Amino acid sequence: MGYELLTVVILTAHFGFLAYLAVGGFLAWRWPRTIWLHLTAAGWGVLVVAANLSCPLTVAEHWSRRRAGQVGFDEGFVERYLTGVIYPDQYAWAARLVLATVVVVSWAGMLRAVRRRRRRTAPR
Repeated sequence: MGYELLTVVILTAHFGFLAYLAVGGFLAWRWPRTIWLHLTAAGWGVLVVAANLSCPLTVAEHWSRRRAGQVGFDEGFVERYLTGVIYPDQYAWAARLVLATVVVVSWAGMLRAVRRRRRRTAPR
């Protein structure tokens, strides 16, 4: 029971990380200091995809599944839970492009929001 629960916690953290990756830049519009956390998350995401690295959360999920007596998977988190479920296999590149575009737009909006705040608070 303990390792099954751990697997659920890891999966929840993984989904949370991906959700933050998608919307974290928009959160920085409200809380600009969080942009550094989002830049780190986005950098990690790019590194995992570009260098074909195994995410530590995926490794932890596979480990906890095996400890729980379940079968581990050969594929990563995104391939297992998103590709073919949220978007078709053949559009994985398009999904990555859409996510990258959303992130860049969020960063541009955050920059605009910060500049607007600075103009409002600047001495006249």
